[in-house]
Amino acid sequence: MNSKFTVSIFCIAASLMIMAFTIKKSNITTVYLIGDSTMADYANNYEPGKDYMKTRYPVTGWGQVFQQFFAKDSLKQVKNLIKTDSVFVDDRARGGRSTRTFFQEGRWRSVYENLKKGDVVIMQFGHNDGAVDKTERYVDVEGYKEFLRLFVSQAREKGAYPIILTPVARNFPWKENILNNAHGEYDKAPKDVATEMKVSLIDLNKASREFFTKKGQPYVTENYFMNLPAGVYEAYPEGQKDNTHFQTKGGVEVARLVFQGMKELNSNFKK
Repeated sequence: MNSKFTVSIFCIAASLMIMAFTIKKSNITTVYLIGDSTMADYANNYEPGKDYMKTRYPVTGWGQVFQQFFAKDSLKQVKNLIKTDSVFVDDRARGGRSTRTFFQEGRWRSVYENLKKGDVVIMQFGHNDGAVDKTERYVDVEGYKEFLRLFVSQAREKGAYPIILTPVARNFPWKENILNNAHGEYDKAPKDVATEMKVSLIDLNKASREFFTKKGQPYVTENYFMNLPAGVYEAYPEGQKDNTHFQTKGGVEVARLVFQGMKELNSNFKK
């Protein structure tokens, strides 16, 4: 066989392989998560150089376990929202951040610069925005709304699909065996922005309160939130009492609620 012809065939084959790899690589939807500690991924180098199992476990943000809900078979249930056959969950959530500090620290800019058409941006704030006693993170309700508007509008500029979440429930206040809203106006504000901007909303506060209520306060307190006995976990030798952050079981159940919300949005999505 002519050597030049052989080389040409080889080059064409190599080019096709590179093209196929590039197409395959680009055929991925990135689901960006922006928010606070209840959403954060503590296992993936959250604190560089520290061993999660020794310093943090079992605390689990729901975003930390969200990837498992995007198995290939599950994608059929959100096919109107996600057009590709593969999803990568990029969890940018960080503890102690409000909408304001997430923006001011350049965390949103980093997401914005990497957004591509068809990506999804799920935003869940409110826990820290409403922390009046912590001025370094506090933002009033109108400011909270304004930053949500900014995230939505800039996501849309890039052709991404924004989804606003109301803040996930805390494990209080309970009244007559029913878990009530702990977020006040910071629960209503995302709904107002979603209505105003015609953006998709998952009412995670309501969904999580209803789910926890069905499970009951004793079970939820012991199994879902970070209420730990002494001498069991290396990171918490003296135990822990925390009714905001989740153990692994709690994180998984909240992630399931968010994915359920996506399935409901999918059924109403205009193609």
